[in-house]
Amino acid sequence: MSYKEKYNEWINNPYFDEKTRQELLSINDEKEIEDRFYTDLEFGTAGLRGVIAAGSNRINIYTVRRATFGLANYILKNANSEKDRGVVIAHDNRHMSREFCIETANTLAACGIKAYIFDSLRTTPELSFAVRNLNAIAGVVITASHNPPEYNGYKVYWEDGAQVMPHIASAITDEINSIVDYSTIPTLTDENKDLVVKLDEKEDTDFIEAVKTQVIRKDLIDKFGKNFKIVYTPLCGTGNVPIRRALKEIGFENVIVVSEEENPDPNFSGIEYPNPEDKKALVRGINLAKEVGADLVIATDPDCDRVGVAVKTLSGEYQMLTGNQIGGMLTNYIIEGRKEANRLEENPVLIKTIVTSEFGADIAKDNNIDVLNVLTGFKFIGEKIKSFEETKSNSYLFGYEESYGYLVGTHARDKDAVVTSLLIAEMAVYYASNNMSLYEGLIKLYEKYGYFKEETISLTLKGIEGIAKIKDIMTYFRENHINEINNSKVVDFKDYLKGIDNLPSANVIKYFLEDGSWLAIRPSGTEPKLKFYIATKGNTESDAIKNVDGIRAFVDSVLEKLV
Repeated sequence: MSYKEKYNEWINNPYFDEKTRQELLSINDEKEIEDRFYTDLEFGTAGLRGVIAAGSNRINIYTVRRATFGLANYILKNANSEKDRGVVIAHDNRHMSREFCIETANTLAACGIKAYIFDSLRTTPELSFAVRNLNAIAGVVITASHNPPEYNGYKVYWEDGAQVMPHIASAITDEINSIVDYSTIPTLTDENKDLVVKLDEKEDTDFIEAVKTQVIRKDLIDKFGKNFKIVYTPLCGTGNVPIRRALKEIGFENVIVVSEEENPDPNFSGIEYPNPEDKKALVRGINLAKEVGADLVIATDPDCDRVGVAVKTLSGEYQMLTGNQIGGMLTNYIIEGRKEANRLEENPVLIKTIVTSEFGADIAKDNNIDVLNVLTGFKFIGEKIKSFEETKSNSYLFGYEESYGYLVGTHARDKDAVVTSLLIAEMAVYYASNNMSLYEGLIKLYEKYGYFKEETISLTLKGIEGIAKIKDIMTYFRENHINEINNSKVVDFKDYLKGIDNLPSANVIKYFLEDGSWLAIRPSGTEPKLKFYIATKGNTESDAIKNVDGIRAFVDSVLEKLV
């Protein structure tokens, strides 16, 4: 069916409501109509993500219903005897999130599958926890993470609490693609409405209690936590209630919240890009920290699975830490703390992604702890946790990725900003008890292990033309034999599309240079972006920065020719 035929179907079929019809009729730009209907919104590696609007290539109640019917059919065909275990659904603060949550629950119930829903917004890590805590067969969270306000999304989790693995995602995609006629999707009736079950506060308490068990040096928090000043912002998302509760119950009583960003807001209160990786998103938090003299600034993204940190430097200014820096410092803190408390389990393993720097890995190896690299996507870390539990061969120490996602403990199987915020605050108190700031602690680690510097370049290429351009750029880097970057010889080239290093096939390429630097390139799995990851290490900070600048200049020079 052509995009025009699909458009006409949506405006003429009485299945689609009048509001949808009027929205579509108001479009005067043929290019816009084409973009909304030239394809169906893709169910990617774990779900949907797109702009909220009418159309088959947008996220709306109809595409959510269709995705849910596909998920339901997969469950009924592959886990029918388990369907009574139900599916847990959570949602964030975005536009239409509650509506999409209800549509998901009602469609599952209409298919005879129990659907658990919360009374209001909840974090992604709590959803991951709840799937296992309730022994559910699957989970869904309605969120577009840190995307701009016009986006929303739909992520699917399996019974282990991790996002669905590629083979399950592929099978669900096949089920969704087989649904051509939206009117065949079942609707809720009086007969099955009782299959929608509302969860109570017990689930929240169970989650917080599980998070609190990960604290390592409770005695230090008891001694210093009461007066340790923390500025926190949930960036108008889901983190406000659980993070403040966890911090307070464990002993951090001096937590000051950025008032403009405290309450859930689908427009994010003037924050252009609610991403704790972005310094602009922390401007209010840092300004408040300067005003009140806080020791630490913590920010979490809308669904509270990523966390960013700003710390006071020697000059008194506040500097954001990168995901690689936070991950490396937490690796060191967890290892030292657990050794001290005699809580380091046998055969511990640090897990990180292939685009994460070697900072944490070098610290782990120095402590005789194995390091495992996985593909980008926290589900691959969750998969390894499950494997460790099944085989009893190793124990999970800590897992993280450079994009500000970390998991301490195994209560969840996705990145968790609640437990991470707690451990970061504890780590900051530990350094403060030794008359050091987190920043000074970072420098001390750099002095021991070398100065690590990284940079990520994100190239946004939207629409049909953007998809083609991303493909062309990947082909260029894949097929042109580049022998030298930044005056350093390329000593190894890895194309992960070939399924190497005991990893599934993935559209990622990576250049390893003679000086220890590397450059990785991959399309984003959730946004119309191509990402370039630069990682270097130097004997001094200036050496490392110089190497980053040189590799970035190389990337810029190539993109000038291709874009």
